Amino acid sequence: MSNKVKKNALRAGTVTAGTALMTLLSSPAFALVRDDGDDPGSGLSVAQTLGLYVGLPVLLFLVISGLVVAGEKTGKKDN
Repeated sequence: MSNKVKKNALRAGTVTAGTALMTLLSSPAFALVRDDGDDPGSGLSVAQTLGLYVGLPVLLFLVISGLVVAGEKTGKKDN
């Protein structure tokens, strides 16, 4: 292997190891103790979660797409 390939492999390994370490350190498993003033609310149901994180973005996409299409149709002029 050339020196440049070894250097790039070492750099890639270092970045991967650093990223994995930061991910492990920030995982919720280390958040076992509640902080002062921490008062979590009740959890969301499955339907609420799907509506919030799937349904709402899809609805917003469809509304924005519809507005773009409507703007294109009204802005066209026949020559």
